[in-house]
Amino acid sequence: MTTTAPLFGWYGDDFTGATDTLAVLAQAGLRSMLFLGVPSAEALAAAGRLDAVGIAGAARAMPPEAMRAELAPVARFFRQIAPTVLHYKVCSTFDSAPHVGNIACAIETLHPSVENRWVPILGGQPSLGRYCAFSNLFAAAGTGGTVYRIDRHPTMHRHPVTPMAEADLRVHLAQQGLQGITALHYPLYEADALPGSLNTLPGHGATAVPEVSNVSDTPFVPTLLDLTSADQLASVGHLLWQQAQRARLLAVGPSSVAQALIACWGAQVSPPAPALAPSPSPVFAWAGSLSPITAAQVQAATSYQRIPVDAHRLTHDTDYAQAAQRAICARLQQGHHVLAYTGPTDGASAPSGGASAAVAPASAALVARVVQAQADNGTPLRRVGIAGGDTSSHAVQALHLWGLSYHTTVCPGVTLSRAHSTDPSRHGLELMLKGGQMGGTDLFERLLGAG
Repeated sequence: MTTTAPLFGWYGDDFTGATDTLAVLAQAGLRSMLFLGVPSAEALAAAGRLDAVGIAGAARAMPPEAMRAELAPVARFFRQIAPTVLHYKVCSTFDSAPHVGNIACAIETLHPSVENRWVPILGGQPSLGRYCAFSNLFAAAGTGGTVYRIDRHPTMHRHPVTPMAEADLRVHLAQQGLQGITALHYPLYEADALPGSLNTLPGHGATAVPEVSNVSDTPFVPTLLDLTSADQLASVGHLLWQQAQRARLLAVGPSSVAQALIACWGAQVSPPAPALAPSPSPVFAWAGSLSPITAAQVQAATSYQRIPVDAHRLTHDTDYAQAAQRAICARLQQGHHVLAYTGPTDGASAPSGGASAAVAPASAALVARVVQAQADNGTPLRRVGIAGGDTSSHAVQALHLWGLSYHTTVCPGVTLSRAHSTDPSRHGLELMLKGGQMGGTDLFERLLGAG
């Protein structure tokens, strides 16, 4: 399964999701590297030959103009290296809006890097408790939790930045400017009628997808595909791969895009990695998510010295931020595991969207300063965990890494990556990035490794 051009390329609209896709690909035996920005020639050479090339970004937290500026060089890069499938990786809950993380804007910007006009959009990722049925998205509240329609989900319907008020993803994406969305629903998969059904959709006429370029003046033809069960992945993957072999295509969705193609290829998933060994130095974790799931994880992290950080003061008071850094470093230097958190653990109301958006970069800057201070003191951190998608994206940028490779999986949807950096104190750092909805209650305890 090696070619001159990579089989698969992906851009993650936040860093946590990008590492989930990295894990899916690496566990299937594909040589994979996640770059933190468009890679230089030197970084590509250092990575060696790759089957899958990823770029982690922060488009999910950007307004449309900033997204275009972020994604235009990404599109040029992927057009140059020509992966057979280019994946725009979105959160499995599709939380996005016209003004921030606009998925239609991303498609418009990335699509010129491929030739195929068909743009499949996969709803759902059953492995994470995300399901799309008749174009409506459902999500579990926590690992193994109750499944809700996304507009009734106890967290996602009141997300502080991108609240999900619409469950029909066709409507949700149309509100962002993506027009002409067609749909393929899961009963077709069971009848093995998927390939033929694609050709009957509006915009496809009676022709095969490669010939669609002659049937419409629109630059691309988006189709939303259901996913309600892992058993459907192979059928969807065969459809995507068939069309990609005829003309390179852009696919949109969570890591189920990679899972579907792997199911099609028949790639063998690697055996589970050995139990995570204890870190040789104290573990530092930062919880910037406002999710009740993360709040429960903080409460359960009894092996850590837990330090609450006032989000408002962190963003407005430099002296306070410096004092917080000193308090964290003091405990780390005493040999304690430390978990600092800005999200409420007592049911307190979340800050407004604007206030929440300001917390992530401030949190990221503090995380980077703690990592640097520990290195300067001769006690570099070897394992760091960050909870919160936006916080993770900003933190990895602040750490000035050039890439991440797969190390192991802490739990479904949560990856422990190995950092690649020109700074010896950061190269090899084990880094857990997780979204607010991911992981069981004992996640931070798991991060410490087997005792």
